[in-house]
Amino acid sequence: MFAREQWATLRDATALRLTEGELERLTGVNDPASIADVAEVFLPLARLIDVHIAAARDLNRMVEGGFVGQSRLAAPYVIAIAGSVAVGKSTFARILQAVLSQGAGQPRVELVATDGFLFPTATLQANNLMGRKGFPESYDVRRMLVFLEELKAGTTNLQVPTYSHEAYDVTPGEFQIVDRPDILIFEGLNVLQTANSTAAVASDFFDFTIYLDADSEEIEKWYVERFLKLQRTVFQRKTSYFHHYKELTPDEARAVARGIWGRINLPNLLENIVPTRRRARVVMRKAENHRIEEVWLRQT
Repeated sequence: MFAREQWATLRDATALRLTEGELERLTGVNDPASIADVAEVFLPLARLIDVHIAAARDLNRMVEGGFVGQSRLAAPYVIAIAGSVAVGKSTFARILQAVLSQGAGQPRVELVATDGFLFPTATLQANNLMGRKGFPESYDVRRMLVFLEELKAGTTNLQVPTYSHEAYDVTPGEFQIVDRPDILIFEGLNVLQTANSTAAVASDFFDFTIYLDADSEEIEKWYVERFLKLQRTVFQRKTSYFHHYKELTPDEARAVARGIWGRINLPNLLENIVPTRRRARVVMRKAENHRIEEVWLRQT
């Protein structure tokens, strides 16, 4: 376990190349980040990931070249990021993508969110699962596993369904194309889930795992604050799934947000997400204002 100050020293000579302007474009709604965060949190993390990637590449060369006697192109290195709704996974993933992309050799780093693997709204409604959106059963796990398996097998031009947060649904006929990146960041609520059977799980395909953590009371506060900001902006658009909330007063909007949190997001966090934390290689612990204050590193 490292306090932020201890963790920051592990950056060593890793160069800071991200600018204030680039960082500002990467941050999300109600999810601030500073250049100090990049230098003190992300650069040591990038250095650790580089060590793991180098070791994985060396092992791959030894097995395929020295043992099997037949080499092939290295499979994409997959980094998974898990954590609650509103804990800041998307911003964290985008910043990590930018930092890794600017590293030695400037590797191609793709970012895929598991939102695209949610079942379409029509399917969720037909199966009475809208109130369970984000729970493991709301995802097309089979399609997700096929994607990860083909990614690791070296398949080119893979299609990932596109998700619209405004429409709150998968966008029909729109796809993100993933074409053999050097590194893939796979971000989502339940990416570290296990199964109660012998079937494959997503984490079978991960090389490095990160859990973004905070006290549930803090996350609830961030969720409510984000909901209030969206209610004043995105929800005002007729194309927004939550347009019916546009006329709420601040107190009414706050009550609705707390209701959604308590009915859906908190149970999912406690039942399905927090139990996977112990499986992560690195746990990033946030305090107030999304500031990462502690890092847990699992060595076994």
